[in-house]
Amino acid sequence: FVGYGAMLMEGFVGIMALIAACVLVPADYFAINAAPKAFEALGMVPVNLPELASQVGENIQGRPGGAVSLAVGMAFIFSSVPFLEGMMAYWYHFAIMFEAVFILTAVDAGTRAGRYLLQEMLGKVYKPFSDNSWVPGIVVTSALFTSAWGYLVYTGDIATIWPLFGMSNQLLATCALIVGTSMLIRLGKVKYAWVTAAPGLFMMPIVMWAGYLNITANFMPKGLYLLATMSVVLMVLMTIVFVEAFRRWYTLLHVEHTLRDSYGDEVLALAED
Repeated sequence: FVGYGAMLMEGFVGIMALIAACVLVPADYFAINAAPKAFEALGMVPVNLPELASQVGENIQGRPGGAVSLAVGMAFIFSSVPFLEGMMAYWYHFAIMFEAVFILTAVDAGTRAGRYLLQEMLGKVYKPFSDNSWVPGIVVTSALFTSAWGYLVYTGDIATIWPLFGMSNQLLATCALIVGTSMLIRLGKVKYAWVTAAPGLFMMPIVMWAGYLNITANFMPKGLYLLATMSVVLMVLMTIVFVEAFRRWYTLLHVEHTLRDSYGDEVLALAED
């Protein structure tokens, strides 16, 4: 329930981002999200941009990435609420802080998961590393990952991995839905399986197509061959997971007799250790 609720809340944030973008005049939106030279090539003229910049107290032109346009859009919406008309600067900076905290949770989860994986790999070489409570191992692996993040921030190269992060994040969400569907079918609750199967099957081709476009239109033209390779590896691994899941669905849906697992539940197949 916590995981599914978190996905719903993240989806709500995504919808809010779309709404925040829609309330802006198209010329103002592109003026914020495009580099100055790229915006000039569009031949568009900003409409409310100077007024918006004055109200939020920041230079918002030529600030690509989506964070600034989201903050401006949210601030514009909140400032339209009665008795909040003069607080646009406050809402703008509040939205920026909200986005920073939201991103921080992803970085925190990625660092923690990466530390566990690194400790597991190093544990094959030096046994104490495999113990997640071993303090020297925690310090070493945490220092390595935080230093890697710091290097990306210092060099400014962190922006290059965000497209890969977005694709891998959505692939992971799709994988969670497909695996959840497998569990529902295994538990004999086929009538509920559509709840996770429908969004999972909807996301699968879209994310795969987005990954393909990311490789061919973004990474390869820019010479980012490492990121392109990592994208291909992720897509291949997830394809294997999806194919195996579909094969498992087919097998489980043709099971006629139920079994009782160690928890006392009636299932179509026992989970393997």
